Amino acid sequence: MSRPPTVLIVGTGAVGAFYGSRLHGPAQVSVTCRSNYAAVKAHGLQLQTHSFGDYHFQPHAVFPSIEAAAASGTDFDYIVVTTKALPDVTDDSLTIAPLVARGSSVVLIQNGVGVEDPHRKRFPATPILSAVTIVSAEQTTPGVVRQNKWTRISVGPYVRGPDDAQAGDEELARRSAESNKRFVELLKQGGIADAEEYDEKGLQLVRWHKLAINSSMNPSAVLSGGTGNARMALDAELRIHLRGCMDEIFATAPQVLGHAWPPKLASANAEKILKSTERNTAGLPSMLLDWNAGRPMELEVILGNPIRIARKKGIEMPRLQSLYALLKMASLRRTEEAAKSKAKL
Repeated sequence: MSRPPTVLIVGTGAVGAFYGSRLHGPAQVSVTCRSNYAAVKAHGLQLQTHSFGDYHFQPHAVFPSIEAAAASGTDFDYIVVTTKALPDVTDDSLTIAPLVARGSSVVLIQNGVGVEDPHRKRFPATPILSAVTIVSAEQTTPGVVRQNKWTRISVGPYVRGPDDAQAGDEELARRSAESNKRFVELLKQGGIADAEEYDEKGLQLVRWHKLAINSSMNPSAVLSGGTGNARMALDAELRIHLRGCMDEIFATAPQVLGHAWPPKLASANAEKILKSTERNTAGLPSMLLDWNAGRPMELEVILGNPIRIARKKGIEMPRLQSLYALLKMASLRRTEEAAKSKAKL
């Protein structure tokens, strides 16, 4: 009898804990933790979910760091990265390098576009799986995670990249497709019925479609003084602005990827997204929460990367570029002011 696949969740916050708990059973799941390490090590994770009820998840092993996980001697089949993507702060590919073994696959459940490239370059022979989720979850206290709604996760291999840099590596493409299929099957076995398997271009279109929401709502919430999603969608001028940002992305993505929007994504246009957002009266974008807490924001993967990727193809994105320039400078100015205040103490 073959052993179950081994999975390591890197960054066991709400998203990592939720999907890790569903993978545990079909797979043997271990986790790395930071601020919640003591609680998870002592008591495991308590899940309060809309989709599966309340249950306890006891990981196979709980590590305080990637170094500790690497020192355990386990060759993990899947290294699942669920941390915020902050390439201007840390290189995730370098961080997880001690974990990547001959038979490993790296799974990136992160926002934005371009998150895969550093991993593809550092691990040229390793299957990289790119994943997009719409789950709504939060860690209410250390070791306690609440899933509010939704479970869908879309997963696809990342082999060639936007410029087809590794177009000739058919062996890597084959192994990546097999690993991708297996990972989606594990999710389905764990109860995630709407886990979706995509090819590379199809998954990138899913990434860019979610970007239409993140790149319009997130920075606009910060720059409008902390305005929530529903109020922005209901404000006449902001609605025009948000629709313009979304339409800019919807027009750019097919040109960048060389593929048209499939009917399922094409039907979810800007007006439908905005209409749905009107009902999200409690919604505050994650970037606004990070700004309010003084934490680094996902500026590069949500704004900077799409602008640069499009520019390489000769396409400008003026609406996103304006948001990027303004918010990047606002962030820099705040950092400078904080440093000045600290120096005075």
